[in-house]
Amino acid sequence: MRRHANFVPILVTLLGLSFFGAMDGVMKAASIAVGPYGAMFWRGLVGAAMMAPLWWHQRRRAGTKGWPSRAVLRVHLIRGAVAVVMAVTFFYGLVRTPMAEAMALSFIAPLIALYLAAAMLGETVSRKAVGGSLLALAGVGVIAAGKFGGNYSHDGVVGLVAILASAVLYAWNLVLQRRQAQLASPEEIAFFQAALGFVFLAPGAVFLAPWPDLATWGVIAAAAALAMMSLMLLGWAYARAEAQVLVPLEYTAFIWAALVGWLAFAEPVTLRTLAGVTLIVAGCLFASRRDEPHLEPT
Repeated sequence: MRRHANFVPILVTLLGLSFFGAMDGVMKAASIAVGPYGAMFWRGLVGAAMMAPLWWHQRRRAGTKGWPSRAVLRVHLIRGAVAVVMAVTFFYGLVRTPMAEAMALSFIAPLIALYLAAAMLGETVSRKAVGGSLLALAGVGVIAAGKFGGNYSHDGVVGLVAILASAVLYAWNLVLQRRQAQLASPEEIAFFQAALGFVFLAPGAVFLAPWPDLATWGVIAAAAALAMMSLMLLGWAYARAEAQVLVPLEYTAFIWAALVGWLAFAEPVTLRTLAGVTLIVAGCLFASRRDEPHLEPT
């Protein structure tokens, strides 16, 4: 019965991740045009404008007045800040790294989340987690070898470091995501993620967010729409199924990243990348094979 109950949330999560995969490709184009900082800043503005009426309507329909409580706002603020830095570093690296390769490197996030859950929630790290960590790190090493080998380039190394830094923050984001979904509606989650991204990036926008041209505005609007849809779908799913059930589905993002990178940017998927992602996914799945939940907040 439990597996049957998770069926719809799993399907909704897969759909949300497909939207995120398409959004990454659109944001790569926007980041090339106005830089990662500018793309995130303007996407936040457009996304907040899209979601404000939906969020307000949802609150009126639910009979809720005023702003969310202080405790809920605190979760929104923390995840919003983490998501902003995570996204800017990811798209900074994505401009310098093929999409499939960047997504493969980001797959260490669920594994890091095991250790963050241990630190934040007082859980014990199992031997399987340690073994899985070593296996996943071997996968990262396989991909990184291409950056430091014969195809060495400064931009490639910088992109790799940025993606790995983003993966650490994404792990924290995964721990926060389930908690946020339990406290707020999908519309509220999407609105605050977009609005806080815009607000947090506003101080540097004068210097780092050039005004987009008309074509780039269209790209940013498409990215915002895809991001908002994905956030609402994932928010709905994470409120109805445990994180330990849904987090492994993150690996399907590699399919969308490889497809979008190939179609939109003519990026080939190398054997080195496939070998690396195989080791990373195997390590993460091995580490997560535990009887007790490891990403559930207390």
